[in-house]
Amino acid sequence: MRIGFDAKRAFFNIRGLGNYSRDTIRVLESNVPENEYYLFTPGKKGRAGWLPPASCKIVTPSGFPYSLFPALWRSYGCHKEMESLHLDLYHGLSNEIPYGIKGKVPSVITMHDVIFLKYPEFYPWIDRYTFRKKYTHSCLAADRIIAISEQTKIDLIEWIGADESKIDVVYQGCNPMFHQEVNEEKKQQVRERYMLPSEFMLIVCAIERRKNHEIILEAMHRCKSDLPLVIIGRSSEYKQTLLSLIEKHGLQNRVILLHDVPTADLPAIYKVASLFVYPSHFEGFGIPILEAMTSGLPVITSKGSCFAETGGDAARYVNQEDADELAAVMDEVLMDSALSAQMIEKGYKQSFKFSDESIAKSLMEVYAKTIKERK
Repeated sequence: MRIGFDAKRAFFNIRGLGNYSRDTIRVLESNVPENEYYLFTPGKKGRAGWLPPASCKIVTPSGFPYSLFPALWRSYGCHKEMESLHLDLYHGLSNEIPYGIKGKVPSVITMHDVIFLKYPEFYPWIDRYTFRKKYTHSCLAADRIIAISEQTKIDLIEWIGADESKIDVVYQGCNPMFHQEVNEEKKQQVRERYMLPSEFMLIVCAIERRKNHEIILEAMHRCKSDLPLVIIGRSSEYKQTLLSLIEKHGLQNRVILLHDVPTADLPAIYKVASLFVYPSHFEGFGIPILEAMTSGLPVITSKGSCFAETGGDAARYVNQEDADELAAVMDEVLMDSALSAQMIEKGYKQSFKFSDESIAKSLMEVYAKTIKERK
């Protein structure tokens, strides 16, 4: 099978969409090597610094006007290369699919979430307008839709009006580096490099309002445990809100904020933490929950959204608006070693539901169905 991918995010995005794109390509290339994979990207040298598998072929814009306007090629021109390469299928990995592809090349689109519609207060109006236009087009133009969770499937039907009959749920996994053992030398290196305390709570995600870091700080002010918190994520204006709250509650010596932490250091940091806390308002899947469980951490996360799909019966769930409840559960997990050990064991078992092999199998089933339906 000759499969094309929208690989822009794989090369240029260092957050969730980029991780999903890189991981999907890796999973398929390693588990189904008999396929030919083509990576469509406006440029090869992106900020992610990603080196694709050697067997993958990279397709970039050429000729006027697309060599001068690569974004235009990605949205309107690249379907011509797809046809000339005789692709069996094209997979848009990050909510977008080119205009003009419908009826020319069988296509699949992965839709991650519609947070901008459910929580519009977190997004500027221009982003909401642009996202809605792109997402609606993608769901209409693609032959089949992959939702990364049952929650996302429900939201696509309710908020975008997507056709339920053409949606398949395929969960995502996490990078295999989180499954690997981390030696004591590496653990000590990250402790020293980031001046980490001997025990600490951890949250890994972009520092933005919808991730709800504030409730952790409010809970820390209320709980009996005095364990410090390490926050890892890309900074934003929201950081100032957190700094003000830290000062208000006298938490200056209990909160460490880290930015630009290399992905290669994250497994070791997860391994030396004591508890993972993730009270986000809403996610499409919640990949940090899976990373934490895979790394052997007990997890506290939010009720609702997709979180129970990721955490299963391993995580503890709280009302993300209730600091008292979060404080009580944090104390319970931190002070009950038997409970913590049970959560770790269940979390590790839960993580195997999202293996590379099962994801590759599910993706290939969607691809085969898409091609069959087009014949």
